[in-house]
Amino acid sequence: MGTSNAVASDRSTIVSKDVDYANYFYPYALLYHQKEMLCDRVRMDAYFNAIFENKHHFAGKTVLDVGAGSGILAIWSAQAGARKVYAVEATNMSEHARVLVKANNLQDVVEVIEGSMEDVTLPEKVDVIISEWMGYFLLRESMFDSVIHARDRWLKPTGVMYPSHARMWMAPIKSGIGDHKLGDYELAMDDWQHFVDETKTYYGTSLWNNLHPHQVIGTPAIIKEIDCLTAIVADIEKVRSNFSLSITMENTKLCGFGGWFDVHFRGRSEDPAEHEIELTTAPSVDYGTHWGQQVFLVHPSMNLSEGDDLRVSLLMSRSKENHRLMEVELSCEIHQHSGKLLAPFKNKYYIE
Repeated sequence: MGTSNAVASDRSTIVSKDVDYANYFYPYALLYHQKEMLCDRVRMDAYFNAIFENKHHFAGKTVLDVGAGSGILAIWSAQAGARKVYAVEATNMSEHARVLVKANNLQDVVEVIEGSMEDVTLPEKVDVIISEWMGYFLLRESMFDSVIHARDRWLKPTGVMYPSHARMWMAPIKSGIGDHKLGDYELAMDDWQHFVDETKTYYGTSLWNNLHPHQVIGTPAIIKEIDCLTAIVADIEKVRSNFSLSITMENTKLCGFGGWFDVHFRGRSEDPAEHEIELTTAPSVDYGTHWGQQVFLVHPSMNLSEGDDLRVSLLMSRSKENHRLMEVELSCEIHQHSGKLLAPFKNKYYIE
C-alpha cells in the first residue's frame, strides 16, 4: 500500500529530528562539553553579573531558561529570587541538571523539563527568558530560532530578554596560519591523499582561532545588530552587509578577516537593566573564550599599509545540507591611500 503524504511528512520530520539530535544536540548531552562551557570564565562572569547585578528583573518573577544544559543559569536565576524557573533542555543532560538543582535545594523553584523548546508546553507566561544561544560567529547552530519561538509563545508583553542585544563584528587581520597550512599541504601531497583532499578545502573553510589583538590590522566594523526582543527568524536566515575597513598598521599583510560577536544585557527600554553587562568574544590577551574568533583566510596575502581602505560585501546564509551550519561569501575592493585600486577578490567559506 502507498504511504499517504501526511504519514510521509511525519516520517520525514522524525528522521530530520533524529539527524538533528545526532549532529547538534548530542554533544550537549556530554558532561565534558558542558564542562568546557562552565570553564569559560568570560561567559560565566557575564551571565553571573547580568543576573545578580539586575536582581530586580528576577526577584519574584517567572523565568524560562532555553537550552538549560547543566542548569547553571536556572540555578542563578532562582538564587537571585525568581519565584519559578522553567529550565528546558532537549537532551538527557536534564538528568544532571535536576541533580544540581536538588543539591542547591532549589527543586521547589526550578523545574527541569526535558524536550525541545518547540514541543514544550508551559503552564504560564514568563517575565524573563534567559539563554546562552550563541554559536561560532554568533549565528552558527541556529539556536536563536528556538529562543525566538520561546519569546513569541511564552514571554509576557512586559518581559525581558537575557541577553537583550547582540552584534557581529569583522576586522582585517594578519596571520601565519595560511602559510603554515600551505606548507602542510605541500609536504603531505605525496603521502596521504585523504589529507590532501582535506587540506585542499582548507581555504574554503573558516577556522576557529584565538587571535591576539596585535593580529588585528585595521578598524573593526559592526556587520549585524540584533534586538532579541524584536528579531524574527527571517532577520538571521541571511545576513547581508556592506562595510568599510581601514588599515591602521604601516607595511603589513592582509591575510584574512576575523569575525567575532558581543552580546549585551540591557533589559528593555521600559524596564532597563540597572547595570548593563557586556559579553564580548573580541580578540584579547587575557580574556579568551571558548567561542574564539572565526578566521576567513585570503590567499595569497596582500601587502597593505596604513590608510588603505577595504570595501567589503558579506553574505552569510544557512547551509542547504544543514541549517545549523553557515556559508559565507566575502568580496572585497582594496583602495590604497596612493590612489591605486587593487584587483578585487571574492571567496566562499563554510562555518562548520
